[in-house]
Amino acid sequence: MEFVLGLHSHLPYVLRHGRWPHGSDWVCEAALDSYLPLVETVGELAGRGVRAPLTIGFSPVLANQLADPFFGAEFDFFLGQRLASCEEARRTLPANGERALLPLVDFWQARLERLKARFEAEGRDIVGAFARLAAAGHIELMTCAATHGYLPLLGRDASIRLQLAVARAEHRRLFHRDATGCWLPECAYRPRGWWGPAGAPHPGPRAGIEEHLAAAGFRYTFTDAHLAEAGSALGGYAEVPGVPGGGLGAASGDAPRAGGGARRSPYRAYLAGSLAAGAGAERRVGALVRDPRTSMQVWSRQLGYPGDEWYLEFHKIRWPGGLKLWRVSAPHTDLGAKRPYDPSAALAQAALHASHFTSLLAGAQATAAVGSDGVVAAPFDTELFGHWWFEGVDFLAAVYRNLADGGAVRPVTASEHLDAHPPRIAIQLGSGSWGTGGDDRMWMNDATAWTWQRLWRLEDRFWEVAPRLLGALDARPVLAQAARELLLAQASDWQFLISTGAVKDYAQRRFTLHADDLERLLGPLEEAASSGALPDGAVRLAEELQGRDPVFPDVLAQIAAAVPGGKGARGALARV
Repeated sequence: MEFVLGLHSHLPYVLRHGRWPHGSDWVCEAALDSYLPLVETVGELAGRGVRAPLTIGFSPVLANQLADPFFGAEFDFFLGQRLASCEEARRTLPANGERALLPLVDFWQARLERLKARFEAEGRDIVGAFARLAAAGHIELMTCAATHGYLPLLGRDASIRLQLAVARAEHRRLFHRDATGCWLPECAYRPRGWWGPAGAPHPGPRAGIEEHLAAAGFRYTFTDAHLAEAGSALGGYAEVPGVPGGGLGAASGDAPRAGGGARRSPYRAYLAGSLAAGAGAERRVGALVRDPRTSMQVWSRQLGYPGDEWYLEFHKIRWPGGLKLWRVSAPHTDLGAKRPYDPSAALAQAALHASHFTSLLAGAQATAAVGSDGVVAAPFDTELFGHWWFEGVDFLAAVYRNLADGGAVRPVTASEHLDAHPPRIAIQLGSGSWGTGGDDRMWMNDATAWTWQRLWRLEDRFWEVAPRLLGALDARPVLAQAARELLLAQASDWQFLISTGAVKDYAQRRFTLHADDLERLLGPLEEAASSGALPDGAVRLAEELQGRDPVFPDVLAQIAAAVPGGKGARGALARV
């Protein structure tokens, strides 16, 4: 039996859109809590001869932010604030009768200084740090759709092609290698067949998502168990307050299949969808299925490891400064009754949980009944480890140390497993996601329908004008920025945040901002397409917006690859 840990890293574009609470601090927190600790831990394990073959991906929009020099300046400011909060706490805690918390201030200051030194040692380049780990064979890097667009609901196939073309090109540009795997945003999938959500402008037959993956050159993805009919929907966001249709799904895989009969095993890789049945081997897309049992243990705060009493409490924060000094404590403990955090006790508990997790992997090996090609695939958001679950990175390190003992379960990357055990069974995945209810409701509901109505209209206008202007030299900067604003408006984050209600106003503002700016660019482009002349001020507007949202520098080439009849468009682009 083999074990594939898949980590998916993504945050929406927030650089140059403020700092706190939903601006650059968002990326800085993830870098400090999750990305740098992972770089540090994988490097340390490798130095001790312990393999930690993560299969980890970064959405292109996140990688663009981490590679932007502006991020480095923001990260310096963020770290400075955190270190200053340590000094402030050291002065004021005794006066407040909280002297017992001072050792925790020392703990945080030492950690912050260590990770700051790690950032400098990596050349202030987190993207480069992961690229070097991949080049050394320690990890595998995969990618994701450009801005994490919810692909099944995008109105045009050209929009899906653009999301994936940008993903492939940006991964190569930033990580200096091709990505063989592509994480589907929200694990969202739609098979070949009729497409027509309520109010959709162009209902009709559409290709399956796996066909787009294959055409873009990707070899594999991850899918949720219920989409492969190998388990019930876990509802990846079921514990988020305010989510429509919330409630924890069954984790044990004991619900009946929709079509009746035996359940498929989650412990093997499959060939995904209708394309797999008839295409050549080079065009087949493998699907690694999320194992419900091990996923629940790691993911669920209520039923799994992260809710243990000894772990750091995420929600209780000392202001000013943002230090977390308390532990989860007893179940359902009020924030005011949380007890002081004990780093040593938490680390010991992470080791115990890693041992339990390793035993679950061994148990899966004993019961999977799939033969030598068995695999336990455990995909998660990267930010779960370190950010949401502070001890999560230590837990992963302990798991890999346990597996290094040479037991029945071998950790591998996704590509290593697929190379050794090419999937031979083709299945039609179901439609849905890893969100609440296992369907599209987190992103398409009464509160978000207006975003899709507007986005579909803007997609139509963009793809009407784009092929006609690819060869127009003066219009290229405007067309490129229009594509950036379209991609940013397509981010699934906006609908997710609206649905949870936690930062609904922010998400509505960000979606509207990018949609409005796209409209401001489309007007001049439509005029240029009809009259042959670009209006005054259009290029200046595009340059102004690019200064705020400077992502995907080569997006014109990706537009050319995505338009209907893209071969001719690429030829037109090459001639200018």
